[in-house]
Formats: sequence, structure tokens, C-alpha cells
Amino acid sequence: MSDSGLYIHIPFCRTKCPYCGFYSLASSSLVPRWLNALKKEVIYYRGMFKCFDSLYLGGGTPTLLSIKELQDILDCLFDNFEIADDAEITIEANPCDMTGEKIAGLRPLGFNRINLGVQSFNDRDLAFLGRRHSAYEAEKALRALRTSGFDNIGMDLIYGMDGQPLERWRETLEKALVHRPEHLSCYQLSVEEGTVFWKMLEKGEIQPLEEEMERAFFELTSEFLEDNGYIHYEISNFARDRAFYSHHNCKYWSHVPYLGLGPSAHSFKGNRRWWNHRSIRRYCDALEQGQAPIEGDEELTDEQRRLESVSLGLRTREGFNLKEIDHGPEIKEAISRLRDSGHILFSNGHIIPTRKGFLVADRLPLCFFP
Repeated sequence: MSDSGLYIHIPFCRTKCPYCGFYSLASSSLVPRWLNALKKEVIYYRGMFKCFDSLYLGGGTPTLLSIKELQDILDCLFDNFEIADDAEITIEANPCDMTGEKIAGLRPLGFNRINLGVQSFNDRDLAFLGRRHSAYEAEKALRALRTSGFDNIGMDLIYGMDGQPLERWRETLEKALVHRPEHLSCYQLSVEEGTVFWKMLEKGEIQPLEEEMERAFFELTSEFLEDNGYIHYEISNFARDRAFYSHHNCKYWSHVPYLGLGPSAHSFKGNRRWWNHRSIRRYCDALEQGQAPIEGDEELTDEQRRLESVSLGLRTREGFNLKEIDHGPEIKEAISRLRDSGHILFSNGHIIPTRKGFLVADRLPLCFFP
């Protein structure tokens, strides 16, 4: 996985979900201005990355755009960047947008992977999440995508909602597997500052999930999907086969270079990480004035990069290379303790987190960098 990843942030939605902390506007009025600015940003980075073997259109809701607008974006990207012939080309999609006409238009554009924002197959949960689609519409979209020939379909699901019983979540997983998705991302509902749910939590209108229930939901998800043939390759991600891992997202966990275009998008190359303005207007203003729309950046020290390699590795089935850490007595004792407790195992010179290790992945790195 030596080639870089290319991400395009499309910051438009029809409505804003109460849990969403990603940058987007519930309006499409600025699409023309944003599209012109995006083309300028593409030209700014022309020649700075050798080749991209993954292209990911995320958001926001990319499928809110018309086929013509999506074609315009892809034409600009392919005209200015080297993109591998066998690149993984993904678009995030909303079930409500998956009309026959839209699906038929996506395939000729070159999209070979669809990531559908289903979130749940229970209408009560969908209403709580503020989603516009119903469970029926999600299933209809999945059937239509299969019928049209898409053979690499990912699905996003959310669990751990206030009042959601484990059995209802299990039913969503069972309904998801009816459609045999190649990839599943199963996220515990997180309440991020600035969202509607954050304000509701402060007022006591919703309750956070207790730690015991967090563990129960996570273990049910992992056990159920692994029992049904899926590989639990990252804390929240499962694939039917290694070939169906999200090649693009794997770059984020492996320090492979990636370029992010659009408001709030992040990029990484060498030891440098940078990010764009989290505002469409500031993003467009900068590019219209001939400036890069960068809000901030950081240069990682070798020690910071090692710590990140360990932290990110402990989120994945690949783990991290033992060469990344010190081998002093204190570290050896920590490794032995974690192995005996069932949090890690060894494989080909790597420390690999177990399912039990995944549960405490945020705390595990402290054991190797005391």
C-alpha cells in the first residue's frame, strides 16, 4: 500500500443529523462556489503527490450532488492527478438518494465501492437519529445497488442509543447480513460537543451509555459478525474478506500519505499533517484569493510518529511492529502482563490487540510509553 489516498469532503446535507460532528451545511446554495474553489485546490496540489490508488468522496452527503456535478469533480481529479487504473473509488451515499437514475449514473463515473449510511434497520432508532430514510428505504436501496451490479458495498451502522436494548441491535445486524455487505462499520453513538445531542445530554434529555453496556454492545457486535464470517480488522470495521478492507481508511491507520480536499479536510505526508478551514466561506475566500485554504499544520517528531504508530496499530488487527517501542525491563514486564491478561498476542514480530484489547485500545498505548 505505497500509493497515496485522496479524500474529497463534500460539505452539504439536506438536513443535519443531531449526532453528527462532521462539518456540513444543511443547504446546497453554496455548491457552485464550493465546486469552483475545489477545482482551484486541485490545481494547487498538482504534482505534489505521485499517485493515488484510493479516492473517497465523503461528507456531508456526496450523493446530494447531481451526476453532472459529480462528473465535473471526477473529471477535474483525473485531469490533474495520477490515479491508478485499479484504484478503489468510493462514494458515501444516503439511502434516500439511491433512485434508479442516480444509481445508474454512478457506475459510469467509475465508482466501484458504495458506502451506504444505513445506521439502523429499526424505524424507532432511525427517528431518534434524525435520519430521513426508513428501514424499508434502506433495504430497497441495497437491493437496487445489488441489482445494478455493485459488488463492493459498505454499510454504516450505529449502536448504543439511549434506551436501545441489545436485542434490537442484534436484529439490525441480522437484517444487515441478509444483504451480505462486503464491509460493515459499526460505531457506538458518540455525543460530540456542539451537536444537538450534546445540548440534549447537558439538559439530561438523553443519557450516556454505561461502561458495562458499552462492553456488551461491542462484544455482541464482534462475536456476531465474526461468527458470520467477517474479519474484525479495526475497532469499528469488519470485512467479508481482506480484499474488502477499506483500502482508503487503512491509509489513515498506517501513516500512508493522503491528501484531503474541501473544507475541514485533513492531509498527511512525510511527518507533516495539515488541515483546511472548517468553513465553506473561509475555504472559498482563501482559494479565490490565490491562497491555500489551510487553517493549521503540525510537524511530527520521530517520537510522536512512533507513539502514533503504536496507538493506531492497537486499533487494528495488524497491530504494531515491536521495533516501534523500547525493550527495557519495564516495557517487557508490561508486555508480559498484557499478554497474560489476554489483551494482546504476538504474530510475526508484531503486537496484536485481541477483542479484549480493542475494548481498551485508547488506554493500551500508555503501557508502552509510560
